[in-house]
Amino acid sequence: MTLTKIPRRIFLVGPMGSGKSSVGRELARRLGLTFIDADAELEARTGVSIPWIFDVEGEEGFRRREAALVDELTDRDDVVLATGGGVVETAANCDVLGARGVVVYLHAPVAVQLERTRGDRNRPLLQTEDPEGRLSALMERREPLYREVADVVVETTGGTARSVAERVVRALSNDPEGR
Repeated sequence: MTLTKIPRRIFLVGPMGSGKSSVGRELARRLGLTFIDADAELEARTGVSIPWIFDVEGEEGFRRREAALVDELTDRDDVVLATGGGVVETAANCDVLGARGVVVYLHAPVAVQLERTRGDRNRPLLQTEDPEGRLSALMERREPLYREVADVVVETTGGTARSVAERVVRALSNDPEGR
């Protein structure tokens, strides 16, 4: 398979627990690109955790910070960018993602998201009595937005981060059989 067709700006979107960070790291390694996790970058720059930002500034404050960061990071070359699960809820984010690179939607059903995020205290939106209900509501609201912004959709159920990254490479090279 030739990788010369692979884009140099790849933006990963999808719900929490879809594998954006783990698949993104592997994809970047495989393609010789730089990996950036938008949430980790935001925490590094602010010196505080995402839950702290949610507690102090609310979701609206977090989304403002996220939008400014996404605007900056999508302008970089040779990058695989893993975005936060709610990035698609801000129209300006969708605009820059779609205009500046190739957007890959990493899809995972709610049951898989729940299993992968169980017990993770660093996800403010899941600090509820009914995490499954919250994930279902988020997916219902965000699924159409993920699909609308995406150039490519890749299923993340089953397999390792490495095998899902390979699925992404095949999808980006228009070679679903891996030839």
